[in-house]
Amino acid sequence: MRIGLEIISLGLVFWLEGVFPLFQGRKERFRHARRNLGMGILNGLVISLGFAALTLKSIQIAENNSWGLLHQIHWIPFAEGVAAFILFDLWMYVWHRANHEIPFLWRFHRMHHSDLELDSTSALRFHMGEIIFSSLLRLVIIPLIGMQFIHLLIYEICLQPVIIFHHSNVALPEKLDRIFRAVIVTPNMHRVHHSQIRDETDSNYSSIFSFWDRMIRSFRKRKDAQTIVYGLPYLQEKEWQSLLGMLRTPFANVQKKV
Repeated sequence: MRIGLEIISLGLVFWLEGVFPLFQGRKERFRHARRNLGMGILNGLVISLGFAALTLKSIQIAENNSWGLLHQIHWIPFAEGVAAFILFDLWMYVWHRANHEIPFLWRFHRMHHSDLELDSTSALRFHMGEIIFSSLLRLVIIPLIGMQFIHLLIYEICLQPVIIFHHSNVALPEKLDRIFRAVIVTPNMHRVHHSQIRDETDSNYSSIFSFWDRMIRSFRKRKDAQTIVYGLPYLQEKEWQSLLGMLRTPFANVQKKV
């Protein structure tokens, strides 16, 4: 179900980018998409083969032993589901911010930021190492929260369309973008996060709910999203845009974050 929804969301948004693009004239749009999709497939295999069973096991162990916050408070199921969703989204904010502030994690996360033409497929462009670290930590965070499988499934079902949407190259009118970003992360908000300017790169960390950045004072905005230059100044060459180059990025001896 989750994978099917992700494919449908990606296909729809990718089509909308072709009809209503913010940045126009991208001649290698499909080649760019193939590279990012290739990385997404590799990461999907890592998760499904390496961590799906472990995640289910960690949830089961926590339930059997009544571990985790939500197993202690005994709210009605709906309230527990809402709490699990919010708490896990807060964790996603913390994890994303850690990937920017901890140099070792940044070496892997910078591959995501090396994309020079942000679009819906950029939502799949994460280094395998980052996916492994994230999945390992989830084995601890999920039991600490006391999440049930249904809680995690609902979160993932909501997360994928939102991150595909806010990475997109769709020219969403600013008035509409502003309405949406009162609650969720939107394209104009997340585009700032992919700017080459470090103060902008180190902002707007939220995944689904946009209010974390406002609450923690990491929110930044641009009046004209079309003036944003994507990517990292030291990963501009074509070699870093290939599938092999993306995999090599964390281990490359390139300039540090500036």
